[in-house]
Parts: sequence; C-alpha cells; structure tokens
Amino acid sequence: MGPNLELIIFRTRHSVRSYRDDPVDEKIIRDALDCARLAPSARNEQPWLFGVISERSTLTQIAGLTDHAKFLADAPICFAVFGKKDEKYYLEDCSAATTQLILGLWAYGVGSCWVAGDKKEYADAVREILGVPGGYTLVSLVPAGYPKEIAMAGKKDLDDIVFSEKYSGS
Repeated sequence: MGPNLELIIFRTRHSVRSYRDDPVDEKIIRDALDCARLAPSARNEQPWLFGVISERSTLTQIAGLTDHAKFLADAPICFAVFGKKDEKYYLEDCSAATTQLILGLWAYGVGSCWVAGDKKEYADAVREILGVPGGYTLVSLVPAGYPKEIAMAGKKDLDDIVFSEKYSGS
C-alpha cells in the first residue's frame, strides 16, 4: 500500500522564497486559513489571529523590517499569524496553526516559507503596521505564492534523529 495524498503533502513540502507573479485564488486562501484555524491548541483556547496581506506597498514595508525575509516583498500574498500574549501556550498553539496553514497552501501547490516573528525586533512594528491590538504578538509571517522553481533541501536521515525508550547516543 503506497502513501496517501496527505503523506505526500507532508513529505514534499519545502520552503519557497521565489514566487511567480500569479495571484493565489481566494478559495485556496480560505481553505488554508480554515486548516490553520483547525489546529490543535492547549485547552482549545485558539489564541490566534490571522492577517492576509496582498498590497504590494505593505508587503514591501514589512519585508524591509525583516532581517532574513526581503523576498517577502515579491510574494503575491503573506499571512501574519498573531497570538494572544496572555495565553500561556500561544507560541506552541500558533506554531501548530502556522504549520497547518503552510500544509494547507502546499496541498494546492502554493509554496511558502515560515518567517520567524516571535522574539524578533520587528514584531511590534509589523503588528502596528497591520493595526493589530497590543494584546497580540507576531508569531510568524508566511509569504506564499506559486514557486518559480522547486529546490528540495536535504534533510537528516530518520535513523540519525530517532531513539527508542532512552537516548544512548553521543
């Protein structure tokens, strides 16, 4: 029995930093956001808020604030994932939502790249640009679009990173 479609999506997902100019269809955006909102969260708090940015001037402004994501300016769309700061597990919960957002996009062939937000110097500036209340903090930015090229990065072998019962390596 071969892998099902969901496993193929997980196994082929990779970071994409170069996008075609083609817009991402609204149905794909909504489906990916729906995947994100269905992510698991501690005590089912769902402490997230999702922003969708497609205005070129806003994308350029946000890209200019980042230290490693200047390519964000050329993405057709970017998602901003915010978490309620007063929720104990906002980082874990919003990270789960970000993962599901990325996989929901990839199910349609829309590539993306997780850009860190939490603990970054630009987190408050992005929040202010987008008009998000101060009770939230930026967890991630997810620029997205159809890939210009596919380049798979190497990953560690499973046997190199898995142990059973008790770790005995060096």
